[in-house]
Amino acid sequence: MVIQRVSEASVEVDGKIVGKIGQGALVFFAVHKKDQSSQTLWLAQKLLHLRMFPDKEDKLNLSLMDIHGQVLVVSQFTLYGSCLEGRRPDFTEAALPAIAEPIYDQFVADVKRNLPGAQTGVFGANMKVRLVNDGPVTFIIDK
Repeated sequence: MVIQRVSEASVEVDGKIVGKIGQGALVFFAVHKKDQSSQTLWLAQKLLHLRMFPDKEDKLNLSLMDIHGQVLVVSQFTLYGSCLEGRRPDFTEAALPAIAEPIYDQFVADVKRNLPGAQTGVFGANMKVRLVNDGPVTFIIDK
């Protein structure tokens, strides 16, 4: 999972905006072939409570929940693409769609329990993602 703190973000599929947020986090979510749905709650809680927003002293002490931020979750299997050998990325570590989609859906459901307005892209679709990275602040969480 890659988390980018944003002042705004949107995702478009087939020329239509399917998800759009203001201040909050854009999450690129990938599923490894060994991942289990039991990990999604931990990941969702980490996302929601990670202190990635500045307080009055400009220290990263506030979470999405503290600032009432928004979330946009986009599936991105290419995060598990290995580029170490050859010239073509190797995606053998990424879960197949039949395994990945239910885990992605569970993660989104876990996030929406605390942030009902969370937005998403469309799993497996060719998406255009636009964002204004705030900071820039970007975190990688791989459990």
